[in-house]
Amino acid sequence: MKHWMIAAAVSAALFGCSAVKSELDSAAPAAITLVETVEHQAGQANIPYKKYQLANGLTVILHQDNSDPLVHVDVTYHVGSAREFAGRSGFAHLFEHMMFQGSQNVADEQHFKVITEAGGTLNGTTNTDRTNYFETVPSNQLEKMLWLESDRMGFFLPALTSEKFEVQRETVKNERAQRIDNRPYGRLNERFSQALYPAGHPYSWPVIGWPEDLERATLADVKHFFQRWYGPNNATLTIGGDFDEAQTLAWVEKYFGEIPAGPKVKADEKVPVTLDKTRYISMEDKVHLPLIYMGYPTVYAGHKDEAALDLLANIIGGGKTSLFYKNMVEQGVAVQAAVSHPCQELACQFTLYALANPAQGGELAKLEEKIAKSVAEFESRGVTDEDLQKVKVQFEADTIYGMQSVKGKVSTLAANQTFYGNPDQVTNDLARYASVTKEDVMRVFNTYIKDKPMVVMSVVPEGQTQLVAKPDNFIAPSPQVAEHAVDVEIDAEQIVSSFDRSIMPKAGDAPVVKVPKLWRSKLENGIEVVGTKSDETPTVELVVYLDGGHRLEPVEESGLAYLTAAMLNESTTKRNSVELANALEMLGSSIHFSANASQSSVQLSSLTANLPQTLSILEEQLFSPAFNEQDFNRVKQQHLQFLQQRSSDANYLARTEYGKLLYGDNVHFGIGASGSIESVSKLTLDDVRAFYQLQYRAGNAKVVAVSDLTQQQVTSKLGALASWQGEATELAPVNPIKTAKTGAIYLYDKPDAPQSVISIGRLALPFDATGEYFKADLMNYPLGGAFNSRINLNLREDKGYTYGARSYFYGVAEVGTFTAGASVRADVTGDAVKEFIAEINQFKAQGMTDKELSFMRSSISQGHALEYETPYQKAGFLRRIQRYQLADDYTAEQQSIIESVTKQELNALADKWLNIDDMVILVVGDKATVKQQLEQLGYPVKMLN
Repeated sequence: MKHWMIAAAVSAALFGCSAVKSELDSAAPAAITLVETVEHQAGQANIPYKKYQLANGLTVILHQDNSDPLVHVDVTYHVGSAREFAGRSGFAHLFEHMMFQGSQNVADEQHFKVITEAGGTLNGTTNTDRTNYFETVPSNQLEKMLWLESDRMGFFLPALTSEKFEVQRETVKNERAQRIDNRPYGRLNERFSQALYPAGHPYSWPVIGWPEDLERATLADVKHFFQRWYGPNNATLTIGGDFDEAQTLAWVEKYFGEIPAGPKVKADEKVPVTLDKTRYISMEDKVHLPLIYMGYPTVYAGHKDEAALDLLANIIGGGKTSLFYKNMVEQGVAVQAAVSHPCQELACQFTLYALANPAQGGELAKLEEKIAKSVAEFESRGVTDEDLQKVKVQFEADTIYGMQSVKGKVSTLAANQTFYGNPDQVTNDLARYASVTKEDVMRVFNTYIKDKPMVVMSVVPEGQTQLVAKPDNFIAPSPQVAEHAVDVEIDAEQIVSSFDRSIMPKAGDAPVVKVPKLWRSKLENGIEVVGTKSDETPTVELVVYLDGGHRLEPVEESGLAYLTAAMLNESTTKRNSVELANALEMLGSSIHFSANASQSSVQLSSLTANLPQTLSILEEQLFSPAFNEQDFNRVKQQHLQFLQQRSSDANYLARTEYGKLLYGDNVHFGIGASGSIESVSKLTLDDVRAFYQLQYRAGNAKVVAVSDLTQQQVTSKLGALASWQGEATELAPVNPIKTAKTGAIYLYDKPDAPQSVISIGRLALPFDATGEYFKADLMNYPLGGAFNSRINLNLREDKGYTYGARSYFYGVAEVGTFTAGASVRADVTGDAVKEFIAEINQFKAQGMTDKELSFMRSSISQGHALEYETPYQKAGFLRRIQRYQLADDYTAEQQSIIESVTKQELNALADKWLNIDDMVILVVGDKATVKQQLEQLGYPVKMLN
């Protein structure tokens, strides 16, 4: 399936929308043409919209959704890394960063400040084929968003400076270091793409770009790239939410209408990718689990064979019901294995991968044989009626779930317009997927997979090249460098605006926040149920929370709650785990047991029509677990291997060591809920059975429900939970906390790490919704809580040390912490720690300014409009009230505090909690690179084992 779309394909009958084409809409200004109207019909799941076009070529899509007082604005430019030239990679992604740095009428960093202060969220993303910028804000802020987006579309270049370019170039380097170089398997995709695609193919280089290409780039290159691709005729503006249509169209014409069209854009040619033979490549990495990754070139997004290839991937390797799971994961030779068919605009690939279980030898040659046998088994097995039915039901459910947020609907409309010229492409997809036959699946198997050459990549732990599937027989050519990075000469037109764009529009009247209306019930056995009605989609979100989790298990048995929950996702006494997974997939439902630091839980998601059958499966899993040895040995072994694998992740190491420093190594809060290799290794199936009896009792349970059903309809279906028995389990006292000595820097050596992970903090406040903890969070907002906080602006935007830096208070019922941290370039680790300390010390001494206080009040107050949109958000809100016994209107009290709290009160909290002498300082990084830097700060440096 296309990676940018909601997983789509519902039976064609589900959608019955009507399209009305017109030349002019009475609501639109004369310069805007109505192209198409797609209306909603009762009982249908389509996304209604109106599509317009401006004279300069800008496509505008409007989707009305008045259920929440917010709007989501998306500007998608049809330019990704595929539009770049060889040797000039990374420009599209660089622009994702550059276009947040201000424009002619928007000051540096003002984009983030304006939207955050308005209570909104924002971001941008880049892939091979498009770049999008989006923001979700309270509905009264829409005009301001259109002003911001139009200014960077039409007036970006006058504000582009060499200084901004250099800072963002450093930021992108930090992003690459954090997301690729310092992450296990991080370089897999770019190495694989070099082998799959021929040199010079637009998918042969990574979206983030080659570092040497970014170094080679000049300011002139960057300016030309913007002029070539960021014109209105290569963009789609999509607006969804609660807005007045006529007013919105008038604003669109005002702010975007006078921006001239850019150069003409032609669709790139979709040239099939072919391989002359199977190419074997390999790579050593700082990993524990050997990985084999295989791929065949196939078609392109929207091709007539795409749907059948998606179904083929699902049958061979799509979860517990697949052949991959049966032949590799169940048998223990792999800890994870899957098949997928990711598609991009110009090309798709059929990918198969497996993570080897080192306990079974870890030889990738054996996994390659297992994969080949699984593919051969599919050929002899063929496609069943159940295969076809299952995948179509899954697509129906995924489509409906994807419509639970305005952002999801807007993103779908924008992507479909960008790549197909048709926002209603989902309707076409439905027909494509609904019409797939068994014969189609076998035909695409024979056409694209059977006996076809592929790329086989082995990723093995450093020094273990004997584990590769086969010796390398392919060396990727060096990346090409085009002689000219220009395809169109551009004479940029200076825009003379008809109004003063330097004046930022004022916000409209603040919308009324729609806090969910709660209902409460008690089941016959006393289990509390809190719910709310949500009519936007025919879905049910049901969560059963059980007090306990990691906190209930003995410290020396850490990971027991986690392992018990994992076992409840396995077989019952009536059905094995594959049969259960198949039953859920046929319903389009999901049930997942999990455990964290303070609770175990089970989350159920279902289409409303299928709720009774889904609850029946929940009853079976909850009350009739098989707890058999075969499942236990496999689940435990998988978990141990992943714990070992995570030990190569710098961020995981930092979290683990930081917890030990704050709490000691004999306190639940200092040990992760997933446990350690030592603690999990000792756990037995009898331990799991005993913990199940302690944890999964009615007395520990509470329920949250969000659905389109009434209170009576929901509670009447919970009969199985109403018959649940068992008293609440008493928690043991917390062991004494022993925080490490402060006044030193603790260094954990991660050899050759390109980045260092910094964590600075102390024990602080347990959670409370309206007391000192809440106020401390308000105090921290300008220090490190917002994107444009002091810490992030300093370390990311001013210094270019990091991709992002922040600080925060975090609390649960019993304890809490204050933490500041970031991943920074190894060569500036000492300087970064110095800047953190300086920012914390200055904020403690001087507190926030009047402007920062005003910013915090505006941002957090208006942000409430975005907090209750989706069923998942509503469920979280209900759970918070339920867990901490809060008043239904506690948010009103919070708002009163935000409005009335004084700067002096907040600054007193800064003075109280931000004493650097009370904080531990941890660095996870390369000792050879960073130790001397840290010693120069004047602190003793203590090495951790």
